[in-house]
Amino acid sequence: MPKETRNPKLEPQPDPAASDFGVRPSFGFRNSAFGFFHRYFRELSVAAALGLLLLFLAVAAPAFYQPQPLLSLLTRAAPALVVACGMALVIIGRQIDISVGSQFAVCNVCAGLLAAMNWPLALVLPASVALGASMGALNGVLVAGLRLPSIVVTLATMVAWREGLRWLRQGQFVNLPDAVQWFGLSQTTGQQALIFAALVLLVLMAVAMKHVAAGRFVYAVGSDAEAARLAGIRPQRVTFMNFVLLGAFVGLAAMMNVVQSPQVDPNSGAGLELKAIAAVVVGGVAISGGRGSLWGTFVGLLLLACVNPALTHLHVEAYWEKAIQGVVILLAVVADGLRTRKERN
Repeated sequence: MPKETRNPKLEPQPDPAASDFGVRPSFGFRNSAFGFFHRYFRELSVAAALGLLLLFLAVAAPAFYQPQPLLSLLTRAAPALVVACGMALVIIGRQIDISVGSQFAVCNVCAGLLAAMNWPLALVLPASVALGASMGALNGVLVAGLRLPSIVVTLATMVAWREGLRWLRQGQFVNLPDAVQWFGLSQTTGQQALIFAALVLLVLMAVAMKHVAAGRFVYAVGSDAEAARLAGIRPQRVTFMNFVLLGAFVGLAAMMNVVQSPQVDPNSGAGLELKAIAAVVVGGVAISGGRGSLWGTFVGLLLLACVNPALTHLHVEAYWEKAIQGVVILLAVVADGLRTRKERN
């Protein structure tokens, strides 16, 4: 109908109740902010819990913030952070690896033996990483190639590596040359170097998971492997590479542990799998796969790393640490299950 013949009374009029009064960008901002908090609710809640714990320690145990003990705490957490980054990949891809503690012990001892034979650290480091990657590749072949359950495969390799190492070493420690400790640097400089290396790896992996196609493939496989396959992604290859990368990160973490002590303990790494899985799950990574971030893993690890020294400063028995870790994992899994159920409904 020509414009001049239209009846203005028949033209649709804006509903005043539904009008945005020209401030839609403001409401858009609010909606986007709400969406951000909804999307990262788990990570933000863990960060808030960490902040409350640190605030409580500042009041109840100020000695917790002494520079050298705090630096030592972060240094001890650096290898666990490296392992947790690899564990996050595996769990996001809807798998799990409970053999990382045994892999860590094997890489630890082998790196110590090579260092004791006066191998330069520039060769010991890649050897340790390659050994860890090979053990991860074995898990990857069995899980991705033979389609075996990852929990069964890694349970078997966990026992095999740990008992084999115990049989070979009989609990004997490996004595290291003085030049190995802290890479031949001062203790403070060596500690700072380890913390910096772990943080650099965290940043690189976080960026890769968000902006690199291979990182997005991990989320796709964890969300729906069949849909990922139809989209041209090879789920078995992604799963295999996740286990290889986790093994390589375990080898790197073992080397970071070797340089912190004049001796290598063959029983090292006990409980590392629990710590890594706890950090990942508490940090917001869905145990069912397909969701989570490495930043949440980082915050989750910091929260768990503060538990033991907090118990010490509060004069609580240290054995409560494992119990607290178990309860935290259980609560995180329950919360994830409730969230998944709510989304499906």
